[in-house]
Parts: sequence; C-alpha cells; structure tokens
Amino acid sequence: MVISNISSFSGFFLLGFSKQPLLEMVLFVIIVIFYLLTLLGNMAIIILARLDPRLHTPMYLFLSHLSLMDLCYTASIVPQLIFNLQGPKTITYGGCVGQLYVSLAMGSTECILLAVMAFDRYVAVCQPLHYTILMHPRICLQLVVTTWLTGLSSSLVQTVLITQVPLCGRNIIDHVFCEVLVLLRLACVDTTFNQMELFLVSAFLLLVPLTLILVSYTCIVQAVWKIRSSEGRRKALETCSSHLVVVFLFYGTAMAMYLQPGSATSQNQNKFMALFYGIVTPTLNPFIYTLRNKDMKGALWKIMGKSKENERV
Repeated sequence: MVISNISSFSGFFLLGFSKQPLLEMVLFVIIVIFYLLTLLGNMAIIILARLDPRLHTPMYLFLSHLSLMDLCYTASIVPQLIFNLQGPKTITYGGCVGQLYVSLAMGSTECILLAVMAFDRYVAVCQPLHYTILMHPRICLQLVVTTWLTGLSSSLVQTVLITQVPLCGRNIIDHVFCEVLVLLRLACVDTTFNQMELFLVSAFLLLVPLTLILVSYTCIVQAVWKIRSSEGRRKALETCSSHLVVVFLFYGTAMAMYLQPGSATSQNQNKFMALFYGIVTPTLNPFIYTLRNKDMKGALWKIMGKSKENERV
C-alpha cells in the first residue's frame, strides 16, 4: 500500500538510541531528573511572579511567560521521550503533529519574547525616566499577546505545510522526537519550497529578534560605559546579565542545530544537541534567573518563611 502523505497512516517509529540500550537507561534517569527540575524551577518563577507584589513589573511578567513557554515545550516532547526510552519507540500521527506544532510555536515565541525582554532592559538602563510610560502595563500586555499570536500563527502555517509533504510510506524517524527537518528528510518528493519557506520564516524569527537584541545591548553597553561610579555600573549590568546568559544559551544551541551543514555532524550528535536544546536549556533558564536575581531570591525566601510559620502555627 502506497502512503501519500503524513496523515495517511497511524504513526511513526522513532529510532532514538535503540542500538545503545545502556545509553538509553542512563538518558532515562537524566531526563527524568531534568524534567522534574524544569517543572519545579519554571513553576516556581510563575508562582512567585504572581504572589509577590514586588515582582509585579514588566521584567517578571515577561519572565513568567518565558517559563510558561519552557513548560509547554518540554511537556510536548519529554513525557513521550521518557515513554519511548523504556517502551515501544512509536508515536502516533497526532502526537507527532502536536510535537511539531508546539515546538515550532514555543521556539518562535521565545525568539520574539527574548527581543522584547532586551528592549525592556534597554529602556530600564538607557531611558529610566521614561520607563513607566514606555513599559506601561497595558503596553506590556499588548507585547505579550502579540508575541504569542505571532509564534502560534507562524507555527500553524509551517505545520500545515509539512503535513502536506508526501512520504510514500516512510515512517521511520532517526531521531528522538518529531522535528521539521527530520520529517522533511522522509519526503519522497522535492522539498525545495518547504525548505525555502522554513528558511525565510526562520530568518525572520531568528535574525530579526537577534538583531534587535544586539542593538539593545550595544546601546546598554554604551550607557553603562558612561556611568562613572563602579556601583552604578554593577547595578546596571546585574539587570541584564541573567537575560544575556539565557539569550546565549537559546541562540547558541539553536544555531548549532539549524545552521550547521548536514555533513558537519553525525546523527547522534544531532540527537544530543536536540536533547540539550529541548531539555537542558529549559531547566537552566529558571535557575539562571533565580540564582542571579536578588528580588527573585528574596521572594522565594519570603514564601518559604511564611510556609514555615504556618507549619509552626
């Protein structure tokens, strides 16, 4: 029976690391631990930003949405990945399309949100007198809504296009979860149009926000350089350091995955990079912000202190 496209059959077989069962056992333990840390860290940021009045600022509004994106992304791939490491390495058609859509949507949305957060830091450092006007709560809410709608809509277009690519019965994916590039390799027709569309959308959603981030931090560095007191410089840099680390992590791993020539890395290396991008980075993000942020640590200790007092009572 000839299968014409992705939606014509029930599912896919994910090879993963099936030829290395010992590695799969080690990865199973590591991924479970990282996933629990991801849930704990990102949920803590969302709860703290909601409960502590001192964190009701644009910076923590954006940070809580970044945590929500990481939670959505990992929830779309990690439970299925954990199941596949210890059981049948299959995924249904609906599950594959769901992974594809959510991963594309969260990646696109995070690109734009990181640029919005960079703009917020630029205004805080370079235009402090106009901060309350430029970053008014209503404007911040509009920025957040626009960010989500852009990511979700662009992902919808790409997902619909990839589901129309004929696979001619090919349903074995040599990867750990469903991705655009992996599915395009299964196509039995010319995918030039899909690759061009993916390149143009990726260029817009990756390079434009990255350019805005670089411009913002160039202005920030210039402003910080003009500050005479070392204490003032330190405070200005502290407001940006955590965000800058997250930007390097996100864009560094994304570029390592998508901008290298196909022959530059082995398939196993691609799988490990995908695991780092999809599991390690969302785990590190909340800890980078909480460990390097006095307000966040203060809110955490405050909540913990109240809970201990309630237990004593």
